[in-house]
Order: sequence, then C-alpha cells, then structure tokens
Amino acid sequence: RVRSILVQVAAAAVMEAKRARVITESPTQPMASAVEKRLTELGIVIPRSSAPAANYVPWTRSGNMLFISGQLPKGEDNQLLKGKLGANYSIEEGRAAARLCAVSLVSQMREACGGNLDKVTKVLKIEGFVNCTEDFGDMPQVVNGCSDFLIEVFGSDIGAHSRFAVGCSSLPFGVAVETGAVVEINDSELSRF
Repeated sequence: RVRSILVQVAAAAVMEAKRARVITESPTQPMASAVEKRLTELGIVIPRSSAPAANYVPWTRSGNMLFISGQLPKGEDNQLLKGKLGANYSIEEGRAAARLCAVSLVSQMREACGGNLDKVTKVLKIEGFVNCTEDFGDMPQVVNGCSDFLIEVFGSDIGAHSRFAVGCSSLPFGVAVETGAVVEINDSELSRF
C-alpha cells in the first residue's frame, strides 16, 4: 500500500507539473538554481502551490523570515491522504503523507522566493501534526518523512531544522498529517508579494 501511495504521488506530481507547466529547467530560465538541479537529479517535480482552504494566506513574510501555513498531503489527482495513525494508517503510510506535506512546503518556498529556491538559507522549524489514536506515540517517526525530504532537497546545512511532532485527535478533512514551517530566506532582490 505504501508503494502504491508513492507511485500515486509521483504520478500526481508529474501530471500537476504538466498542467501547471512547472518544470525544473526550461528554455526561458537561463540557468536552473542549485536546488532545482538537485530536484532534477532526485527525479522530484515540485507542483504549483495550492490555494488556501480557508480564510488565511499560504505564507507570510517578515523581514527575512518566511512563515508557511499548514500543508496537507495530496496524492494522485490532488486527492488528500486521509487516515488515522494507530487505527487505519501505518507509520510508513504516515511518513509518505508527511513527505507529501514537505513537497507542498517546498512549493510554497519557491513561490515566496520568486521561483528561486536558492534564496532559502535555512529551514528553521517544522511544525508537525499527526492524526492519531490516543495511544499512538510514534509521531516523530511519522514527521521524519517531512524532515528527511527537506534534508534530501536542501542538504543538512540548510535543511536540518528544529521541529515538533504532536498527535491530534483530528486534522482538517481527515488527513493523516499536516506540516507548517518557518524558513529563513535571503531577502536581497526578492520582490514584494
């Protein structure tokens, strides 16, 4: 089931990239950033950011600090990955959902940095929420899916971060995981959004 979810995630990302015409290197971009090249090497496509689900902004900036709202795990055809850890969802499935949340975090970072992920200078903090039963205690193992992805993409110097991983009795739309982030960016040459 985990392999199926990961295959669906990859297929959804490719489909979304084609729809949004988001590709890591294009003739209109003279040279891809180092992070974009890393994504290409890893075979990862970061889709266009999703619109907020309620009355909030997907991210906000204060100086060189970027605060990213909670991101939900979306799979094939933008279907949300729903489940409750400790009941009907395994730790591996939870990790896969957390990884999808991280993909969305990177998408929001890209948008906030005007398309240049090299402007991310440090992932400072990840806020991880896990939809789980009262007796489930492996939230950190689940949120590792997000942390591992960010370190894979940005390297440990930029991607390593502080975080919390807490259990919740429910999350929006019944999703298994939700993550938010605080990121430091190089604000020189950033346009005001």
